[in-house]
Amino acid sequence: MRHHARVADTETDRGGGAPAPTPEPDETVRLTAWVHGAVQGVGFRWWTRARALELGLVGSANNLRDGRVEVVAEGPRDACRRLLDRLRSPDTPGVVTTVVERWSEPRGGLTGFVER
Repeated sequence: MRHHARVADTETDRGGGAPAPTPEPDETVRLTAWVHGAVQGVGFRWWTRARALELGLVGSANNLRDGRVEVVAEGPRDACRRLLDRLRSPDTPGVVTTVVERWSEPRGGLTGFVER
């Protein structure tokens, strides 16, 4: 059974006060997602790279020592959200139990999408 957790989007969860402005779907952002589960040695990074390239994103998918895969993607907010939805879908290789996300300003300097 797959379980997916979501960490609050730092741009919309401000804890009181004025509501956050509505983000533009084509605004360039950086998504960092940590994918937990049986996701190493099953083609998960290759699959993620293919999905990111289909969406026109740049970045990387990296195996971490603790068994997670870290996905860093930059591009239009809407495309990053679609990649995040795909990371959480039942169609991924392996078994995804949780995806933790962080949204931030793009850093730039990335070309292509690489597996590390």
